[in-house]
Amino acid sequence: MSGRVRLRAARPDEAGPLSGLAMRSKASWGYDEAFMEACREELRLRDVVGRRTVVAERDGGVVGFATLDGDRPDGELGMLFVEPAALGQGVGRLLYRRVLEEAGRIGFTRLSIASDPHAVGFYLAMGAQRHGDSGGLPLLVAWPPGPEPAWVNAWTGGRPAVHVGNVAEFNRTFSPIPAGRDHYSCLAVFASPHPAVVILPEPVDEAWIRDLADVLGWGEVEVHSGVADDGGVAEDGGVAEDGGVAEDGGVAEDGGVAEDGGVAGDGGVSAAIASRPDLVECLGRGRVLPWGRTAEFERIVPSAGGVLQAVERFESKRGAHELFRALAPGHPGILIPWQRPVGSRRELLRELARGEPLVLKTEYGVGGSGTLVVTGDTPRIGALARRWAREGGLLEEYVDGSGPFRAPTFDAVIDDAGEVHPVGAGAMVMDGTRYQGVTVGPGVLPAALAETAVRFGRAVGEALAAHGYRGWYDVDYVTGPTGLLAPTEINLRLTGPAAAFCVQARLDRLHGGRHFVRTLDGLPLGARLPPAALRAHVARVAEECRGLGATLLVTLPTAAAEAEPYLGVAIAARTARALDEAEAALRGANEALGAIFTASARPRRGRARPRRS
Repeated sequence: MSGRVRLRAARPDEAGPLSGLAMRSKASWGYDEAFMEACREELRLRDVVGRRTVVAERDGGVVGFATLDGDRPDGELGMLFVEPAALGQGVGRLLYRRVLEEAGRIGFTRLSIASDPHAVGFYLAMGAQRHGDSGGLPLLVAWPPGPEPAWVNAWTGGRPAVHVGNVAEFNRTFSPIPAGRDHYSCLAVFASPHPAVVILPEPVDEAWIRDLADVLGWGEVEVHSGVADDGGVAEDGGVAEDGGVAEDGGVAEDGGVAEDGGVAGDGGVSAAIASRPDLVECLGRGRVLPWGRTAEFERIVPSAGGVLQAVERFESKRGAHELFRALAPGHPGILIPWQRPVGSRRELLRELARGEPLVLKTEYGVGGSGTLVVTGDTPRIGALARRWAREGGLLEEYVDGSGPFRAPTFDAVIDDAGEVHPVGAGAMVMDGTRYQGVTVGPGVLPAALAETAVRFGRAVGEALAAHGYRGWYDVDYVTGPTGLLAPTEINLRLTGPAAAFCVQARLDRLHGGRHFVRTLDGLPLGARLPPAALRAHVARVAEECRGLGATLLVTLPTAAAEAEPYLGVAIAARTARALDEAEAALRGANEALGAIFTASARPRRGRARPRRS
């Protein structure tokens, strides 16, 4: 059996054959004849129509079926059986998702599943959760999916999209970036909830995409990777000698992973696409979603007039600050710090001599690069002040972010007509000024804080729309000691939080309810691993996470072979507690991996070390 699976409603005359299929499927778990005979009546399907039976058919033969039982609002996934010869081929996943979609369509809000013990792992992988026992069988609960939020249709046009990972190409538009691997471009896989085609500059393992597609229900995804792979690495890592300030004025902090790539090549994605007819043809297979709009990409897929001008104006820290000041009087929960050009070296040193922290910013920068918090005690402050005075930049009042919600973010989409569609607010994780990840989900920010972030962020979007911008944007904030929000920058492109929101939307659509999603973009791996060993490690941790009620997705797989290897991951769960437990399990597994290799490299006592020749 190799054809495509088709789902249809069962016919009344199929009750007998479907009952036989259920018996064969149940027996495939190795039960003896006496047990199977005792199950016969329970597995007999009588009312095909009343039990809302759906059949999976391939090459003219039935390969599985499932039933949706009960009355709204709470129902039951009564039976789900697959022909033994078709097990492991995705038939069960299709049936499960069809039953949940139908349940959501007709108004069910919750389904219970009395599962065979052998099938529990399948249901957990599909998003169900344990809920005790029923009649000696494991009981699980699942949530039918609701309608997709308005922003998804505004962003994708209601179709699987074409994702283009021109991350480094966008970043290069505004400042020089060191050469090297463009690991962050892998996040473009999550540029929408459902990709049809993905075009990436870095070569990626196809097994990674297949694993993602399996968990997120994407089906077939066409992947073109390595389209602009230069593999170059800057000799000095792009770090200058004067206290951690890179040549372009960006900050090179101690090991932090920048939101939009850290060390990255120039990408060259648009040039690669333009030179290959097969890639140009791919652009017609759905709404094209680049990471960001660039002049190079405009020559391939033009945007509405005014988009590039708006990007240049408001990606600027100066331009964003001017907009914030103009909008702030109508938003009492917003605090706008003062900002001005750096001025001379002497002026900067005089400001620092007052003892208060200040923020130095380049006009453009991504993921915290180009932003530095300084005081009079900052090492080599004289050399730093001389450089910033010579190269220019911005001096800004320091807002001391406080509490567990110190760095909120708000994301939204501006559609083709200029309407703003809020996506949501999240809580970012920062290492100094460097973005490390985000948590999104119900209640991750206090209601009052979230309302302020959304209200002001929406006003920013309306102003961006008036200036001609169309597409994804976000507004980042710092929560001050008094609880007021200080907006820090506007990103007119996709970002790390955008990937979290897209994963959340997909899981909500697949499994119903509301998910928490946490992304960690630079999680130390502990040891460099070849692809097969990395997959085995991730599979072990993913299984542990499932036991905790969480789903683990690898988002940045290509940095596992770096000198200091790391992974980017997304963790999804229905509770914040499960999210925290899964993160702890993942960190522990990575640390243990490092300990194993450290121990194996340590010479044992009592044994002579190898003699060097």
